[in-house]
Amino acid sequence: MDGTVGSFQVAIVGSGPSGFYAAEALLRSTLPVHIDMFERLPTPFGLVRSGVAPDHQKLKQPIQVFERIARAPEFSFLGNITVGADITIDALKAAYHAVIFACGAQNDRRIGIPGEDLKGSHTATEFVGWYNGHPDYRDRIFDLKQDVVAIVGQGNVAADVCRILTRPVDELAISDIAEHALDALAESEIREVHIIGRRGPAQAKFTTKELRELTQLTGTIATIDAAELELSEICRVELASPSNVTAQKNMGLFKSLTGNVPQRGARRIHFRFLASPSALLGRDRVEQLSLVRNRLTGEAFAQIATPTQQFENIACGLVFRSIGYKGVPIPGMPFDASRGLLPNVNGRVTQGDTVLPGFYVTGWLKRGPSGIIGTNRADSIETVDAVLSDLMAEEPRAAPGLRALLPMIERRCPRVVHLSDWFDIDTAEVERGRIKGKPREKFTRISEMLAVLS
Repeated sequence: MDGTVGSFQVAIVGSGPSGFYAAEALLRSTLPVHIDMFERLPTPFGLVRSGVAPDHQKLKQPIQVFERIARAPEFSFLGNITVGADITIDALKAAYHAVIFACGAQNDRRIGIPGEDLKGSHTATEFVGWYNGHPDYRDRIFDLKQDVVAIVGQGNVAADVCRILTRPVDELAISDIAEHALDALAESEIREVHIIGRRGPAQAKFTTKELRELTQLTGTIATIDAAELELSEICRVELASPSNVTAQKNMGLFKSLTGNVPQRGARRIHFRFLASPSALLGRDRVEQLSLVRNRLTGEAFAQIATPTQQFENIACGLVFRSIGYKGVPIPGMPFDASRGLLPNVNGRVTQGDTVLPGFYVTGWLKRGPSGIIGTNRADSIETVDAVLSDLMAEEPRAAPGLRALLPMIERRCPRVVHLSDWFDIDTAEVERGRIKGKPREKFTRISEMLAVLS
């Protein structure tokens, strides 16, 4: 449990893709290492478990790779432990040769407009966590009795939110969507979803596969007003670039939607461009979304949305913002609040102009919320290269590893979840799902997870 004598002791904080890819890179190195991975929840795998949409099961296949990494004899998983609270940063520093933070970007960015906190205004993170059974969001309430929904943002998370709101529940019922979410969606009265982007169709961030799915949903019609697809000369330059293949394919899909006519009884997805929220309006809850029309200014691939004096309101009872994520501060560590990152140079954590020896970061907390699951591998390799370089260069020193933390953990953590415990939880979830014809039925409360182990 506490490593091999003579090995370098490395702690990884966070068990999502970036954490596991960092572990993989360390284990493939020529240096003898022992890795302790700390996770706040009893369950590993981060956003692969709680962020990937339930109707995208193939995107969860990296879990098989992560489980193989976790079974390495030089690796230990310790769940249900919060670093910065249960374990102090000073204690980690004293116990390990290197500490790698891989805890992602957990908060949504705010729009910063009047009415943003009205009832009916939500973050995409809340909704995604809710339908994926994340314990932090289990008790969120979404009023799906509304007719019209607005989603602010035009990336893949926005597409996920829209798809889950509009896909027939009998298709979701064979996924691993949380039972409470499936029950609520079965009673949904949503008929129309507006997906709103502050820039134009050439700048929308959907991947083509995700966008195409929105155009092929059973019982749903996707539409765009043809005028929304008129491009400026600079946008045409962007679109013609050989490096912009995704945007070219997306434009072809957008154009194919201009002739679609809403059908009686069908749900509708309507794409809107060059519009930004200026306010959420309503007495006790959201009743309207006020939009300001934008124009693009600047050079190709550096255009920004500049508001005009044209406004319009959309009547809607539910609004989701999906405009990006940011990290949260870790007690005892520096933090760049403006970017939502741990300040770093190539993965080495910095404070001002000073590198903090022994502290590293990878993933979204290092670079910001960009890329897909696989993007984290190269990012983590860069950070691990810095770790290995520093370990080989520094003077040898003793680092006791986990055994130095055990007294603190025993005092503060009533139930540590080890890898074998996770496999017990996993087996129980899969069995619960098998009975219902699903890949798994997740436990959505930590108490339920721990009850399996008792």
